[in-house]
Amino acid sequence: MHAADHPIWQPSPARLSATHLTAFTRLAETLDNQRYPDYSSLWHASITRPERFWSQLWDYAGVIGDKGSVALEDKDGMRAARFFPQAALNYAENLLRRRDDTLAMVFWGEDKVKRELTWWELSDLVSRLQQAMLAHGIAEGDRVAGYMPNMPETVAAMLAASSIGAVWTSCSPDFGTDGALDRFGQTAPRLLFCPDGYWYNGKQVDISEKMQIIASGLPSVEKVIVVPYLERADAFAETVPKAVTLERFVDSFVASELLFRRVGFNHPLFILYSSGTTGKPKCIVHGHGGTLLQHLKEHQLHADVHAGDRLFYFTTCGWMMWNWLVSGLARGATLMLFDGSPFAKGGHILWQYAEAYRCAQFGTSAKYIDGLRKIDLQPKRDYDLSCLRAVFSTGSPLVAESFDWVYDAIKDDINLASISGGTDIVSCFALGCASLPVYRGELQCRGLGMAVEIWNDAGQPVVGEKGELVCTKPFPSMPVGFWGDADGEKYRKAYFERFDNVWCHGDYAELTEHDGMIIYGRSDAVLNPGGVRIGTAEIYRQVETFDAVLDSIVVGQRWLDDERVVLFVKLRDGCELDKTLQAAIRDKIKNGASPRHVPAKIIAVADIPKTISGKIVELAVKNVIHGLPVTNLTALANPEALQLFVDLPELQS
Repeated sequence: MHAADHPIWQPSPARLSATHLTAFTRLAETLDNQRYPDYSSLWHASITRPERFWSQLWDYAGVIGDKGSVALEDKDGMRAARFFPQAALNYAENLLRRRDDTLAMVFWGEDKVKRELTWWELSDLVSRLQQAMLAHGIAEGDRVAGYMPNMPETVAAMLAASSIGAVWTSCSPDFGTDGALDRFGQTAPRLLFCPDGYWYNGKQVDISEKMQIIASGLPSVEKVIVVPYLERADAFAETVPKAVTLERFVDSFVASELLFRRVGFNHPLFILYSSGTTGKPKCIVHGHGGTLLQHLKEHQLHADVHAGDRLFYFTTCGWMMWNWLVSGLARGATLMLFDGSPFAKGGHILWQYAEAYRCAQFGTSAKYIDGLRKIDLQPKRDYDLSCLRAVFSTGSPLVAESFDWVYDAIKDDINLASISGGTDIVSCFALGCASLPVYRGELQCRGLGMAVEIWNDAGQPVVGEKGELVCTKPFPSMPVGFWGDADGEKYRKAYFERFDNVWCHGDYAELTEHDGMIIYGRSDAVLNPGGVRIGTAEIYRQVETFDAVLDSIVVGQRWLDDERVVLFVKLRDGCELDKTLQAAIRDKIKNGASPRHVPAKIIAVADIPKTISGKIVELAVKNVIHGLPVTNLTALANPEALQLFVDLPELQS
């Protein structure tokens, strides 16, 4: 993939002047007595003097709390660095700063359930939950878990827990019992929230049997709180050990003034989980201050979210984008929550939602955009998207053709921001910026305050070459640590084993001539035929142009003392992987990428295995075709699909 020569979108002068980034830049220029004529100059200042940048951001964003007099200690040591070591603040207090009758959040459960909550109503619900938790004896550091859909009660339970210094951890109710127990079994929550079922693709999904197993399998859980979604919470609670309905849990408490316990900058706020496809999931702990400050930066200076904006991201509670989304409350945005299939009602449901609530920022996955392209849905033709200013995409690299489709089919005057980071940092290393031009196929910029570089195998920074994505200086949303990793050795091995004192993220990427970035896939999934490193995204970009191909996965197979490229494709109903289609795919890859990228084998399969958050699992498939075990099937949404890759005769010759 080559960098584009000309931008396909850039903000108008009027739009540029109204962005948060413009206002922040003027503030920084005044405080630093220095000009920052472009984004690059501001970025360089943010990484060379991080203590000034993050302190200025604290003030600009109006963080509630005591900042202290020190912004950064031990700034030269990645793991030893401490941001705002004297600070006292509370994440929930910063999210619940509004009290009025405007909308704090809207919820759609597909087209079956529709609700609205004002800021007052959200505050009242959090107050009652907070009192109930305190009455139950929940204290600072205790874990509260959600096996929950993306609905208002999930946000309220998280805010209630964090308001008193407890730690929130969650996954979505489509996780299997083993997947939930693998996660919550490590972090030992005292309270567990769950729904009485949920909607998916127009059907009610019963989780009562799963909850019986989960509740029985978690001895730490003292009470299961059942949230009504399918309006059968009472009957559901009778079947689950230790269960009580949400109504009964809070019914003796009247909404009152909220309590906010201010804690240290690194006091644990969230425990997030890695995908766990190679073993039990890592339990990644993030703190109050780092999460809040990083999200405020990304929402304001990059995504340009303003108070009153309607902010949407399609996510489940098992993905870090849920945590990113809910932080939008700190900016005064109205959250648009959605639960269910994004392809409900033939793919129209999310665009009906966007039109109905005048969505300003629409976030989704690259796979969703590719899926819409293949069903030929044209949102701008069918819906009023006049308020839409940005589309965000993550989960996998957004291919260049999908950039074209978004501007052709959704809206031609939006900031299309492909973003990349992860659960590890609960934020982004590279992302979008409403003040910068968009180049086809590229992430617009490296995040402010993030000293991101691309290093070659010799550990040297390169531009215009592929290499490892690294971060050379500390940033606030580095994990506080891994839960249960007392000596920090698992944490060190995860990010600092390859380069000393440098975060190596595990992405194979390239920094472009416009200071943007292209992500080519995960480093551990990079192909290596004939000793040439190839990012899997380079092949997916070509394959996704075929309407006959619904999905694909590419891996390297050890063969004759080398590695050969094997492409598996899931075809649309009625399509056949005949010689003509195979030849067309090979020609497209050869001409669009290089002869080195052309797969030695193309094999049709009925399904592609994915994690519950929708990411394809290249390493798991690679293990299966080499006869190696996949140690944690519970991380997969469709683990049975791995059987499709066992002992394939096509791979024996």
